[in-house]
Amino acid sequence: MFKKIRITILLTILLIVAGNAWLTAIRTTEWHISLDVVIYPVNGDGSEKTSSYISSLNRDVFKPVAHFIASEGERFHLELREPLGVDLAPEVTLLPPTAPFGGGVLEVIWWSLKMRWWAWRVDTYEEPADIRIFVLYYDPAVYNALGHSLGLKEGLLCLVKGFADSSLASRNNVIIAHEMLHTLGATDKYDPRTEQPNFPSGYAEPERKPLFPQVMAEIMGGLVPVSEDRGWMPTGLDYTVVGPVTAGEIGWSD
Repeated sequence: MFKKIRITILLTILLIVAGNAWLTAIRTTEWHISLDVVIYPVNGDGSEKTSSYISSLNRDVFKPVAHFIASEGERFHLELREPLGVDLAPEVTLLPPTAPFGGGVLEVIWWSLKMRWWAWRVDTYEEPADIRIFVLYYDPAVYNALGHSLGLKEGLLCLVKGFADSSLASRNNVIIAHEMLHTLGATDKYDPRTEQPNFPSGYAEPERKPLFPQVMAEIMGGLVPVSEDRGWMPTGLDYTVVGPVTAGEIGWSD
């Protein structure tokens, strides 16, 4: 009986949270007012080095994300001059539920509900955020590659995996911007089997002649393609753009 009551309470809370998220999602793609984006750092590997890096963070580290959205929005004639405000929350000490990559539909749905419940529990920021981005940091001396990051439109939250190194902060911001745009309705523009950008929607300059090498990445395409089967990860948002398809998906154009 106690278990049934607990599940009922949990589902009721999640229903309320989902309803609020739905209303927020409608507002976020109207672009009438600035969106409040909050970064929540998490020590992903539990190491002292990562803990020290998190302690050194400030909101200026993430300002390039706001600048990127503002400059790209201006290219698409967005009237709102400051579409995003980015702030930094205190460190989150509880790890999120593990994402079921390759799992079935029910597993994914259940994980999504647990993720939103976890995000609600660990949210210590003093003001409500429109988009919450939880960044799990890892020591690059131990981890030379990280798993997938996620951006959930349902709940307007992201789970980003980044390196705990100031020299890689710009690269982390590329992933943060990519996943954040997922919450606003943007879709991936690359082949998940090869991770190569789709042509033409995943190319920054699909009309470029010769087509290769490209010099910029479409933010949802992931890589800067230098040939049909090779590309490089942009080291910062200065090497990325929002393409017209992505702009349409997030409400910047018809």
